[in-house]
Amino acid sequence: MKLVKLPLFVTDVTIKIGGQAGQGMQSISYTLGKLFARGGYYAFINQDIMSRIRGGHNCSQIRIRDVSVYCPSEKVNVLIALDEETVNLHKNEMVDKGVIIFDKDKVKFDATGMNLFPMPLEKLAKDYGKDVIMINTVALGALMQLTGYPIDSLYNILKEEFAPKGMEVVKRNVASARAGFDYAQSNFHRECPCKIGLKPKGQKRMLISGSETIGLAAICSGLKFYAGYPMSPSTPIMEYVANRAKEFNIVVEQSEDEIAAINMIIGAAFAGVRSMTATSGGGFALMVEGLSLAGMTETPIVIALGQRPGPATGFPTRTEQGDLLFAVHAGHGEFSRIVFTPGTPEEAFSLTNKAFDFAEKYQIPVLILTDQHFNDSYWTVDSFDLEKIAIERYDATNKWLNQPAYTYQKYKITETGISPRIYPGLRNQVVCADSDEHTEEGHITESAEIRKAMVEKRLKKLEAIRHEFGSCYTYPEDNLETMLVCYGSTFGVLKEAIDILQEKKMKIGMLHISEVYPFPRESVMAQLGFSRKIFTVENNATGQLSRLMTAETRIKITDKILKYDGRPFSIQELLRRIEMVS
Repeated sequence: MKLVKLPLFVTDVTIKIGGQAGQGMQSISYTLGKLFARGGYYAFINQDIMSRIRGGHNCSQIRIRDVSVYCPSEKVNVLIALDEETVNLHKNEMVDKGVIIFDKDKVKFDATGMNLFPMPLEKLAKDYGKDVIMINTVALGALMQLTGYPIDSLYNILKEEFAPKGMEVVKRNVASARAGFDYAQSNFHRECPCKIGLKPKGQKRMLISGSETIGLAAICSGLKFYAGYPMSPSTPIMEYVANRAKEFNIVVEQSEDEIAAINMIIGAAFAGVRSMTATSGGGFALMVEGLSLAGMTETPIVIALGQRPGPATGFPTRTEQGDLLFAVHAGHGEFSRIVFTPGTPEEAFSLTNKAFDFAEKYQIPVLILTDQHFNDSYWTVDSFDLEKIAIERYDATNKWLNQPAYTYQKYKITETGISPRIYPGLRNQVVCADSDEHTEEGHITESAEIRKAMVEKRLKKLEAIRHEFGSCYTYPEDNLETMLVCYGSTFGVLKEAIDILQEKKMKIGMLHISEVYPFPRESVMAQLGFSRKIFTVENNATGQLSRLMTAETRIKITDKILKYDGRPFSIQELLRRIEMVS
């Protein structure tokens, strides 16, 4: 395997924590993320977990840089092994002189070219934390000593994280971290090559996941009703909203299944409140009839669809981009819908707000298409622009207060295809909707002429929506000889790859599509019109973005860079794949 040399930054460190489910890898990685974010660094955390509650092999990985970071590296600087399997599985990922912290009483391991730091993790956890589960906190304390990072900063984070569980839990975590720090200080006398120091105090940053970003943006956008059935990787969206439901006066309903969930939000939206659900591919399959109902009744709903590998149950805790064409074409019959595919938390925040806005403006369903890698990963974010949050309800109720009685037409045919919208209950007006084909008043019809007019009315919205979309993101500029095209979560890894290839003087750029349907034909054709080689980068097996682009623009795709093993691209892997085809 050819190794790709990355450019040197002041800091670019990857720490991997591995062990069995239940040993707290996610907790330790999140604690590290907050710790380094507050220390002035950018952090990216991604999970590699099995679909089980206990046992198996799980790992979390945190990458720390001086500049924004959106993707994982396959080369590990520090490995914290909470069991022997972690060492065996990941020892070949270590950089030269990489650091491995492991339990000397549980793991028997020796290797040249690495810095091994064996310590009695379990014994220290029992002695000072009074529980074997504290081994992750003991390892954190040791890591602070080895990297030279201030242990007091870790204490502050531990106190903050565990305060809700009581002072006794806080004291045991702090004691465990101190024990790990002291042991490392007393027993590890050789220099650790992986030093991470505090940076001068600067702008405060937040550490937030993709799911949390979507939940936060929904709340900021006026969400008032959420119904859903738990299904990874979208469950954290429901959990985030539910935890804040009382504070923001939101009704959250865990439905009996996804069919009920989508019908609940259709009912709530018809009644006049902003409504949302979130699911994954299997759950969305159950929602498809409801999606068509929203299309026919012109009811504004928002669906967050987090992709994972299928078909059927597939890989429940892994990632894939296999549902793009499903999202674009799902439902029986033809009707307008929007599909957004954010690539960063900032984009997810703005596009979630846009989803609620466009859903109500055009009275259609809007899908926010993400994946497990995006939903479950954590990023360091400078800020979200709250000034750009728009809440426009497009409510015509006031205009209809003094209109002649019983003259309202919910499906009135207009130039734009958008009918005036009022909510049920307005005095002297009736809001009539039907899933059968209907007249402008909402009554069932068998008229061929009305059928044709209503189909055209519903589809007419697509062109207006397309004109409201912004330009696709190009980097560093358009009209380059070679362009790589992506959507969704592949944004970060591709952008970093382009930076590296640009340093090598390669004339190569990228195009990221975050408003993928209705497909932005004019923007894509304008930005790719002068490129001789065009590649798509996708986490699926069939090149779904490539197929959609060709169908919409007739642009010939030179080749596809595809990955479909349930894992995201690392920066090194993507660079190798680009060099193979370009």
